[in-house]
Amino acid sequence: MKKKDDFGLDVEEMAKAGLHFGHRSSRVHPKMAPFLFGVRNAVHLIDLEKTKEKFAKALNFIQQVISENKSLLLVGTKVQAKDLAKEMAKECGLPYVVDRWLGGTFTNFDIIRKRLDHFKELEKKKREGEFEKYTKKERALFDKELRDLETKFGGIKTLGKLPDAILVLDMKKDALAVKEARMKSIKVVGVVDTNCDPTLADYPIPANDDAISSIRYILDKVKEAILKSKSEVRPQPISNGLGRPAL
Repeated sequence: MKKKDDFGLDVEEMAKAGLHFGHRSSRVHPKMAPFLFGVRNAVHLIDLEKTKEKFAKALNFIQQVISENKSLLLVGTKVQAKDLAKEMAKECGLPYVVDRWLGGTFTNFDIIRKRLDHFKELEKKKREGEFEKYTKKERALFDKELRDLETKFGGIKTLGKLPDAILVLDMKKDALAVKEARMKSIKVVGVVDTNCDPTLADYPIPANDDAISSIRYILDKVKEAILKSKSEVRPQPISNGLGRPAL
């Protein structure tokens, strides 16, 4: 049996990135108690040994999703996370939501898919020059609609069906995404700060969800895990026609 990878997770590196800094003690969620180390200057500290353990489990799950050609949606709408999330998602070929989460994205996905189809059809028409037959004013309206659709749906344009899992960078900020995922039995990998309920994530990652350095560390590790998983996809053996791999 393959030994589970710890992905080079290092407690000292996590501490330097500030993963252990939580919120003020007055804002702690009671279910985060098992992941807390103590209090400093009225701020709860996260036990990074627990973070390392949970993060490794989350990364193993993410690798499994990727290796099975399943889809992972990245959700990071917090201001300090959105640019990092969008860049990482594009590098890994993941669908993403970095602007406002649209209510019903999962629970009314049939309607969302119709909007996606319309979006792609408009893009095709523009690409093939079909807008040229319209007036300047009409072309401007089409261009405005395309910009609006890009803002709302650009990151999920490739989603032909509901994702198999989501990675949420702030469980509070994107609580609606988490709620819809759970309603549709979509697995949730979530960064849980001290003010979050970790039981809402199937794979919680106890960590600071505010500091850019913390978000970057987490996304870098996820990116490494995904790219490694993609590189390890085995090619199918070539058959010799006798039902056995060719020698």
